[in-house]
Amino acid sequence: MGQQQLLLIVLGVIVVGIAVVVGINLFNASAEEANKDGIVSDCTNLGAMAQQYYKKPGSMGGGGNSFVGWVIPTGLDSTANGTYVASGLSLTNATITGTPFSGTSYGWTVTTTVSGSTISTVIN
Repeated sequence: MGQQQLLLIVLGVIVVGIAVVVGINLFNASAEEANKDGIVSDCTNLGAMAQQYYKKPGSMGGGGNSFVGWVIPTGLDSTANGTYVASGLSLTNATITGTPFSGTSYGWTVTTTVSGSTISTVIN
């Protein structure tokens, strides 16, 4: 009878250990997806701001159908989700790259391409 009880205790400890490991993995995966969603959202918001600049006449402080001269507003180049850089500013396109903070060790970046009428996002 003692061996059967010991076997049940060992089996119970193994099941609980596996459940804890699975729970930790699910939490980490969920945290990464939430961070990815946040960076995509921030890049889309910045893309909309770039489109506003593009469509606003130069006499009103806009680009006058050009992305040249647009900069990410102060305070939005780094958020709780990550950091953002605008590059490839031309007459017709702008590219915004969102990168998670270095302490997260995520191996992906978010690249948003903005034109006068579209915003498209790719996760690399």
